[in-house]
Amino acid sequence: MLQNPLKGIALKLGSVVVFITMASLIKAAGVPAGQAVFFRSFFAIPVIVAWLALRGELATGFKVVNPWGHGLRGIMGSTAMGLGFAGLLYLPLPDATALGYAAPLLTVVFAALILGEKVRLFRYSMVGLGLCGVLIVLWPNLGHAASEGAALGAALVLTGAVFSALAQITIRRLVQVEKTAAIVFYFSLTSTTLSLASLPFGWVMPTPAQALMLVGAGLLGGLGQILLTSSYRWADASVVAPFEYASILFALGIGYFVFSEVPSGAMLSGAALVVLAGVLIIWRERALGIERAKGKGAGTL
Repeated sequence: MLQNPLKGIALKLGSVVVFITMASLIKAAGVPAGQAVFFRSFFAIPVIVAWLALRGELATGFKVVNPWGHGLRGIMGSTAMGLGFAGLLYLPLPDATALGYAAPLLTVVFAALILGEKVRLFRYSMVGLGLCGVLIVLWPNLGHAASEGAALGAALVLTGAVFSALAQITIRRLVQVEKTAAIVFYFSLTSTTLSLASLPFGWVMPTPAQALMLVGAGLLGGLGQILLTSSYRWADASVVAPFEYASILFALGIGYFVFSEVPSGAMLSGAALVVLAGVLIIWRERALGIERAKGKGAGTL
């Protein structure tokens, strides 16, 4: 596969900016979470379909081998999305972003427990370090000085992170038999359908401004998925994955200038620990990959 690391990094950063902007629009719109999931998913579909058509992968995108697996992935992912969107209504954008970083850490644990993946002591140690960072961010939102809304928002985002990690486990199983195009398309379709179940529980008639923000969030969600997928075509995952943590910088900027949210010392220090743990895990896995590649090369001499 043709490699262009700089292009891969640029696409990854583009996806980070797009997804943070999408989350900001959802937060600003302030509609019920289920309604936000519907707009985010429904208006992403035409963007994804157009992209698949341009790539000549439309037929692949509609073909499935494991429909039950897609359904499970849809349930987990939709739940994670809804809980995350709900948490945004109660928490500052940087806090919600930092707490969301618990998802990749929990994925490591679930991969060992559910998929039987071998996880070494180093990775478990980094997961522990990262979760300590999450607790530092979490604590002010649960303390006596915190509002009930902050505590609820933190609980929603963390529960969403659990479901997001479970969704990643289902994706790891799906990629063994399904094409990426099918996984992306059917997730948007499933989450759109599931979100309609929340219609009787308080959807509101959006104002023109809210409708514009929600439609924009959906279009950006589709674009972000395309940019993210494309980034891994041009560079190894170990190269582009660390740039996911740039989202905290954009969240801090948008939170301060758009929502007048001033970050706390606990949020900054906790987020720093989570980012450090995540980057060290990726660095270690890259080093192990290089060692394994060298070992295979030596074996062929």
